Amino acid sequence: MTTQRLGVIMNGVTGRMGLNQHLIRSIIAIRDQGGVLLSNGDRVMPDPVLVGRDAEKIEHLAKQFGVARWSTDLDKALSGKDDSIFFDAATTQARPSLLTKAIGAGKHVYCEKPIATNLDEAVAVLKLAAAKGTKHGTVQDKLFLPGLKKLAFLRDSGFFGRITAVRGEFGYWVFEGDLQEPQRPSWNYRVEDGGGIILDMVCHWRYVLDNLFGDVESVTCMGTIDIPERWDEKGRKYKATADDSAYATFRLKGGVIAHINMSWATRVYRDDLVTFQVDGTHGSAVAGLSDCVIQARQATPRPVWNPDEKRTHDFYADWQKLPESTSYDNGFKEQWEMFIRHVCEDAPYKYTLLEGAKGVQLAECALQSWQERRWIDVAPIKL
Repeated sequence: MTTQRLGVIMNGVTGRMGLNQHLIRSIIAIRDQGGVLLSNGDRVMPDPVLVGRDAEKIEHLAKQFGVARWSTDLDKALSGKDDSIFFDAATTQARPSLLTKAIGAGKHVYCEKPIATNLDEAVAVLKLAAAKGTKHGTVQDKLFLPGLKKLAFLRDSGFFGRITAVRGEFGYWVFEGDLQEPQRPSWNYRVEDGGGIILDMVCHWRYVLDNLFGDVESVTCMGTIDIPERWDEKGRKYKATADDSAYATFRLKGGVIAHINMSWATRVYRDDLVTFQVDGTHGSAVAGLSDCVIQARQATPRPVWNPDEKRTHDFYADWQKLPESTSYDNGFKEQWEMFIRHVCEDAPYKYTLLEGAKGVQLAECALQSWQERRWIDVAPIKL
């Protein structure tokens, strides 16, 4: 058994997602476990170089996590011959140009989503990667959540029978910034900077719906700007120009109807920050990030509508929690390991830039639906 080094250029790791999920809980965790195991028994050890504009922040992170290399010069990092993968978790608007530059430098690319703010740019990057023979991937983290894995298990076991409907609730209150520090960056709320919950979250719903319940065939969506003024990282008031809430209905192949509410201006009164209820002819399930409860057809109670009497029945008690039959690793880390195996031993990998482009396409269709107030069909992407 041998251990081979794999150089990884990591751009955008000072942000919340890049730092917590990709650097700390993925690359550092993989390093601490001794690398990624390949099918022949060898191991691959990622050797990251952290890249960002703020030298002080980048140097601090490198020292904090024992990373030997860091830089503020992305061009120099890309010119190195000893690093094979470029990863980006910075702003959406800059992503297509950064991926284009990395592919031109001969790097394999892996990135957060959305991979672009519009379909044309997403397809252009995808075509370039295909022409160059570049291996590429897009983060599809929700598929690796324990709760959604449990839904996939129930689907595959035939528990639902014929699935009829999916209802999703996502969101929480993002502080405006005047009384309490906001949990999300200010650019998320400016459409001119690539912000908006439709662009950010509908990309997620595309791969969740496609992979779990059926390919998305059409969408209708309405967005709103519920909080018109917010305060940025320096305490300056600004006008919010991007949607912070949206309500979308999707028709899936096979006839399943999925409806998802999403909001950064809602207060949580549900079991988790995101929940999905799946109804079928033989049973229903509700899953959050981790847990999943089920109710089979044979165990379904007989509710009776009577608004004149106070309800005494505990409907929650009629559901059974799905047992924990296996252990789950961090989803971001699990997908990083899959992509590393794809690069190092050509292991199969389906979450490519094409899947990322599909997410951008659906977000674009949802925005068009909002603007034109009508259903929009989702056509196959032409390459």
